[in-house]
Amino acid sequence: MSQKQVVWAWGFLALPILFYAGIRFYPTLDAFWLSLTDWNLLRPARFVGLENYARLVSDPQFWQVFNNTFAYLLIGTPTSIVIAFVIAYYLDRVRFMHGLIRALYFLPFLTTAAAMAWVWRWFYQPPPIGAINGFLATFGIPAQPFLRSTEQALPAIMVTAIWAGLGFQIIIFMAGLRAIPGTYYEAARIDGLGELAILRKITLPLLKPTTVFLVVLSSIGFLRIFDQVYNMTTNDPGGPLGSTKPLVLMIYQSAFSSYEMGYAAAQTVVLFSILLVVSLLQLWILRERT
Repeated sequence: MSQKQVVWAWGFLALPILFYAGIRFYPTLDAFWLSLTDWNLLRPARFVGLENYARLVSDPQFWQVFNNTFAYLLIGTPTSIVIAFVIAYYLDRVRFMHGLIRALYFLPFLTTAAAMAWVWRWFYQPPPIGAINGFLATFGIPAQPFLRSTEQALPAIMVTAIWAGLGFQIIIFMAGLRAIPGTYYEAARIDGLGELAILRKITLPLLKPTTVFLVVLSSIGFLRIFDQVYNMTTNDPGGPLGSTKPLVLMIYQSAFSSYEMGYAAAQTVVLFSILLVVSLLQLWILRERT
């Protein structure tokens, strides 16, 4: 490009770049500053240095929330990816009513998180209201506490979160499967490879960019989980006894229930750091080795 074209190009790009930088990076930098202050909205922010971070490290509730957050990540992400791939792999082979079945799988992703969470909360209710306990009763299985149990509440919410995002992952996996040229499969079958060998040597390697994208996106979603937890445990958000509380809900409560904006900003910085490290680590582990 000539120098004149470069000047014109940057001239047109300058305004959107400045606008994006203003609305994207300024709030982030301001959050870092607020994390070093003591501010409750009623008086000016007072600089306290790393006091909020020291309080965070010594807060037992934070470590419980930290463990809950990583439980959502480490269990929810691989489970959802595996289930979505298996469904997409076999759904891609279905020809009869393929469009309708695909739409049914995608429908939960279009449902608002609050409405979906309240429906699942009704499913988990004790008998005779709860549909799941009613189903278990037909097999003679005793009623389960689900959301009222410190051991079952987190897995119950995780099932809901996995179900909610499954449709999007299935559609992306199917797009990745359709992008693989059919000639690769034809050549593999001519060479005598079985279906399992084709899956291992052709499908999974060529699907790697799609898998990386979904793993990173799913990890960010589980690390930022909020809607399902808040709506399904609305009587005791994050309960019982904090057994389901993620870091985002702790940030919300610190900021808008306790009005400790500096402390909430410190938690936000920690969450940002976790998201950054986890995303970069996954990209490094799953990067292309060519």
